[in-house]
Amino acid sequence: MKKLLSLFLCICFFVPVLPVSAEAPLELSAKSALLMESSTGKILFEKASHEALPPASVTKIMTMLLVMEALDCGQYTLDDLVPVSAHAASMGGSQVFLEENEQMSVHDMLKAVAVASGNDAAVALAEFTAGSHQGFVDKMNQRAKELGMNDTNFINCNGLDEAGHVTSANDIALMSREIMRHPKIFEYTTIWMDSLRNGSFGLVNTNKLVRFYQGATGLKTGSTSVAGFCISATAKRDNMDLIAVVMGAPTSKERFADATKMLDYGFANYGICSSLVKDDELAPLTVKKGIEDTVEIGLAEGFSLLMEKSKIANMEKTISLPDHVGAPIHKNHKVGYVEFFSEGKSVGKCDIVAKKDIKAENPWGMMKRIASYYFHGK
Repeated sequence: MKKLLSLFLCICFFVPVLPVSAEAPLELSAKSALLMESSTGKILFEKASHEALPPASVTKIMTMLLVMEALDCGQYTLDDLVPVSAHAASMGGSQVFLEENEQMSVHDMLKAVAVASGNDAAVALAEFTAGSHQGFVDKMNQRAKELGMNDTNFINCNGLDEAGHVTSANDIALMSREIMRHPKIFEYTTIWMDSLRNGSFGLVNTNKLVRFYQGATGLKTGSTSVAGFCISATAKRDNMDLIAVVMGAPTSKERFADATKMLDYGFANYGICSSLVKDDELAPLTVKKGIEDTVEIGLAEGFSLLMEKSKIANMEKTISLPDHVGAPIHKNHKVGYVEFFSEGKSVGKCDIVAKKDIKAENPWGMMKRIASYYFHGK
């Protein structure tokens, strides 16, 4: 075991040593806001983040999430045609003017929801997915509970104002983080301009950050007279994904300004690197009673460690490994760990694992090995 002072650029994301949300120097116009790093779920800034408020069309993040999950499980495909009911066609507010009995592919319906925030398209997808709008809303609330969205109660799938239809900046970040596990959604949320109906109906993204903010990947805007101006804005730079949620901003301009402030703050103060541990620091381990004498080792996949940029230079690490391991060994089996420190405090651990299977040597193989050493010295 040894402790080395090191400055490394990491595969992984750095996790803040201390809470920063209360001290973040941000002044926002919104009633409620939150900034989250996606891979770790770490909150970097928050303002009244658990206050239950009407979310307007940001609601559609949950709608799109359930559609993506239905696609993933094979319930339907992007090419399947979605019929439009009288109820779906009757939706007001932002819409793509679907007509009763019209049909449109799941792909185009998703585009209508993600880009143009079509209330009618959202209801059509909901009915196609769950058989009825109410059945789909029940699924939305069930999924919200599964994600720990404890401030949320959905009444509809599109965010039109209804009494009791509320969520919070914290909960929007949670469902935004979940839909980001489906990278296919970014093919829709990053569209700036497109069209439907063979080019006859134009679409322009309601999220202006998609065009004007470096690294923007989505996600969804919303606004009503009751909700004010809302957004869940996502962006990616240097392999770090941030989620900036704004609820109840006074104007559209202030909504985008608040989201931009939070994203800028996150990217300016938190960093990403390419390697926390050098290859020569993880030499192969000796294997006892295996068909091979050594096994290659490395850091476990999926490890995320987030940290303020100003503290990276003073980061230290301790690598803990045994002298040997016994066979059999399975790929990704934990053989040790590395622990990271900043200012003397532990900021995270990552397992060190075997990179391949090593079978145990059978008795006949062991006898041959003993004989080889005895007669040939090797």
